Amino acid sequence: MEMQEISTEGERKKEDEGASEPMLEAKTEVIEEAEPDPYSKLQNPAEDVYAEAFYGDAPVKTKAGKQAEGNTRLYRVVCLFLTIICLVLLVVVVILSLKLQNGSTVCPEREETKTALTCNYEQCQDLLPKSRGQYRSCHKCADGWLTFGQSCFFLSTTRLSWDESQKNCSARGGSLAVISSPRVQRFLTKEGKFSYWIGLRQSGDTWTWVNDDSLQESYWTEGTSAGNCGMLKSNNPPEKNWLTAQCHAYTYYICQMQL
Repeated sequence: MEMQEISTEGERKKEDEGASEPMLEAKTEVIEEAEPDPYSKLQNPAEDVYAEAFYGDAPVKTKAGKQAEGNTRLYRVVCLFLTIICLVLLVVVVILSLKLQNGSTVCPEREETKTALTCNYEQCQDLLPKSRGQYRSCHKCADGWLTFGQSCFFLSTTRLSWDESQKNCSARGGSLAVISSPRVQRFLTKEGKFSYWIGLRQSGDTWTWVNDDSLQESYWTEGTSAGNCGMLKSNNPPEKNWLTAQCHAYTYYICQMQL
């Protein structure tokens, strides 16, 4: 009886042990099934995990990478183009500024002007550079008149007496020519072709101009002639081409009008 009970108890233990083993296996399976998949949370594992595939050491560029590289190149080209334009504009500005500075002229000083205190118009004209002559063309003289300095000169083509010549010049708004400088003397001699009355007349022992200025510098010929009115003979050299004649004689004349 005791032997049977012992065996019976041993068999029960074995059965209990055999029954407990499947239960452990079931629990293990449950635990394994309960573990979540780490990739289940990813919506698109191919894009999220392996954004770039590598072959060897070089990465394979995706479509987004190529687009970014294209945008970078375009940005560099635009920057280079704008830089070139800025440089060109800078060069243009520098050139224009240099031209403006060179275009502004300063009146040149001459030794004569430093010592002279005062001078009349004709004397000052002699001191000025010849390049200033281009500004004289701004003054407009009437048709048939010649422009020289600040005056207009008219060389007649008809002959009159000295008094009639003076009246004719006055009717035109001027008077017989007053030669106040060597420049005017040379100009009238060069432009003339005949002998002309000028605004010089003798009163007593004094020669005066029609504007009441006394004669300061003269260009008389070496020979003497009778008469109380002055005449310019353009065929002779300008240094000595004045002669006297009777005021009632008829010859050509030169009118002068101030601008």
